[in-house]
Amino acid sequence: MPFVKDFKPVPLKESNLFKPLTIGETLVQHRVVMCPLTRLRAHSPGNVPNKEWAHQYYGQRSQAPGTMLFTEGTFISPQAGGYDNAPGIWSQEQVAEWKNIVTKVHDNKSFLWVQLWALGRAAPPANLKRDGLRYDSASEGQYENEESKSEAEKSGNLLHGITKMEIKQYISDYVQASKNAIEAGADGVEIHSANGYLLNQFLDPISNKRNDEYGGSIENRARFTLEVFDAIADAIGHDKVGIRFSPYGTFGTMSGGAEPLIIAQYAYVIGELERRAQSKKGPAYLHVVEPRVTTPRMSEGEGWYKDGTNDFVCSIWKGPLVRAGNYALDPKAALADVQNDDRTLIGYGRLFIANPDLVSRLENGLPLNAYDRDTFYVWSDKGYIDYPMYKEATKLEATKAE
Repeated sequence: MPFVKDFKPVPLKESNLFKPLTIGETLVQHRVVMCPLTRLRAHSPGNVPNKEWAHQYYGQRSQAPGTMLFTEGTFISPQAGGYDNAPGIWSQEQVAEWKNIVTKVHDNKSFLWVQLWALGRAAPPANLKRDGLRYDSASEGQYENEESKSEAEKSGNLLHGITKMEIKQYISDYVQASKNAIEAGADGVEIHSANGYLLNQFLDPISNKRNDEYGGSIENRARFTLEVFDAIADAIGHDKVGIRFSPYGTFGTMSGGAEPLIIAQYAYVIGELERRAQSKKGPAYLHVVEPRVTTPRMSEGEGWYKDGTNDFVCSIWKGPLVRAGNYALDPKAALADVQNDDRTLIGYGRLFIANPDLVSRLENGLPLNAYDRDTFYVWSDKGYIDYPMYKEATKLEATKAE
């Protein structure tokens, strides 16, 4: 596995990135966080985390004591899913395998938070039809693109704007999934309200055309997300709950910066979470995708929205903040953000896939393994648990140079 070309690492050992920080009941020993990373290695049918590889994958990346890891997106229920090889957390078989993964992480004295996922219109409608499930979103007819519309029509599973009773069922599923995560030993859960998935579809006016109390105004579009947070916080404790947003994201054909009121939308929902925090009922942290990354399909540096920043988030939210967005290959940006604001953590994604010992490499300013995008989502242990640690990688580089 080659090192990243034309990359000059910077040792970050003396920076705030390697200072402890309390997140809810979790005391991290550094601020290097593993982002949620869909890998599609779960068993199908059943959406059970991979019994052979998953505990090794998370174990490798939790080897630095005190590391905070977010799991890959994890379906709260069959109705929330649609990808055959993504994991869920509604069945006891799933919970049992998550227990094995959590145990491995905890053995390394690190921490695992389960990201709770509902796809909405991002799901494949034909897969849902096969399984007798609806094709859900905030509003009927507001398809992600022509391809999803065509698939929905061909499969006879047209996009369905969920009813208020169905919203209540989703909230109940979020709560049960949260309880299951805690039963599995997880340190907390993260609500996925970003990247074009169901909760994001309610937040964004491009997909939410409702005229009831869940649509129309900024306050109404935020209602579902806030109700999910409140219900989970009541069930497992607010200090075990985080939430992720992508204000400028366009993945899933969200509005991003093209919507003039997008900052107002997120300022409202984040303000409501901060209001809860001031009453000792707020989330343990917020997790935001930086405008450096508007869609994860693009390579580093592509798709950067440069007409806006997440500074408004920092001015409203006063608690711990995870910032994610192409920081591995721009250590100076990571350094600036953690030094300028002492409550900041930095989320790393694709380079955490390729570098199971990423924490050590960032700490000491060591070269990074390049990732192989072709193996991100394949059913194989290749590109999953076979990336080398630094010592092995240097030997491979030396052998190749001979």
